Amino acid sequence: MFKRLKDCHNFHDFRLLAKSRLPGPIFHYLDGGADDEVTLRRNTAAYESCDLVPNVLAGVKDVDMSVTVMGQKLDMPLFCSPTALQRLFHHDGELGVARASEKHGTMFGVSSLGTTGIEEIAAEISTPKMFQLYFHKDRELTNAMIDRCIAAKFDVLTLTVDTITAGNRERDLKSGFTMPPELTLQSLFSFAMHPVWVANYFLREKYRLPQLDGHIREGSDVSMTVIDYLQKMLDQTMDWSDAEIIAKRWNGQFCLKGIMSVEDAKRAVDIGATGIMVSNHGGRQLDGSRTPFDQLAEIVDAVGDKIDIICDGGITRGTHVLKALSVGAKACSGGKLYLYALAGAGQPGVEKALGNLRHEIERDMKLMGMTSIDQLSRENIRWHQARVE
Repeated sequence: MFKRLKDCHNFHDFRLLAKSRLPGPIFHYLDGGADDEVTLRRNTAAYESCDLVPNVLAGVKDVDMSVTVMGQKLDMPLFCSPTALQRLFHHDGELGVARASEKHGTMFGVSSLGTTGIEEIAAEISTPKMFQLYFHKDRELTNAMIDRCIAAKFDVLTLTVDTITAGNRERDLKSGFTMPPELTLQSLFSFAMHPVWVANYFLREKYRLPQLDGHIREGSDVSMTVIDYLQKMLDQTMDWSDAEIIAKRWNGQFCLKGIMSVEDAKRAVDIGATGIMVSNHGGRQLDGSRTPFDQLAEIVDAVGDKIDIICDGGITRGTHVLKALSVGAKACSGGKLYLYALAGAGQPGVEKALGNLRHEIERDMKLMGMTSIDQLSRENIRWHQARVE
């Protein structure tokens, strides 16, 4: 098992490093998916359904990997998707990921269930910032988070639309994972075997969810499972009219995360969204759902000229990014691709993980005979079998 950052050359190495550093309940919360985790596994496997066709003798000394997505100029076509509870994985938390993202000139997402506050992030970094909004039953909380992001000059607001109820995350049920974590007879041994994590958790800044401060205590001062939180705190009546109201209140670059159908992609355009993240929540919600990469082409064909499309999830290699961009995505994003690195080594881990992927994308573009992202197209991919369009 890998125990050193310098030994981490790819996604799988970082996963092993994270597994060695985290207590069981924390690792399985990060690592797991819903039900039988079929969709979780297929999210990455889907990229094997097609091959890249390279060109040669193209003069590829200088490569421009930059993209502009939802008005944000990024130095690489991959950014850190917003994820919750980052200080549970490492005490560097969101600030570590933000600094690493800034170093690589890419966007960073902050979650409604983030462990670092909106204002603290805004004061710390100048790289493009995305805030991920959960639509709570407490409308004052939802509106307060939007208004705080406006005041802090966040660049993109992203409404997550695929968590109307919680996925069946059985690993969390088996491990007893809660936020904040609670020691139980079931988990005591695992926590005891990771004294460094325990010391950092209890001796450093107190765990909290600052986006929720002053509104609700659940998940921050009162322990509960993620499943219970999503089911009890989020508003299951949320519909398209609510999304449109949020877009108007925000009045800026607005994205919907969790779009998987052509019909919904068209509705996103109709309400004024400027971006959509084609995503199944990393296989953590509806098991058996289609993968973002498999669904990407028909969504691009329907609305790709009207809205920026991000392929989110399952990415472990630079070639995955190039395949998604070739199909028509403006950029890609992911969570686990940097969270394992955060868990294993904090900010230096995230810097290395993003650096590894950046080098892969640049190398792979050169091997493809491409010098800029806009040269990628479906002409340079071939599907293994006939696709039903």
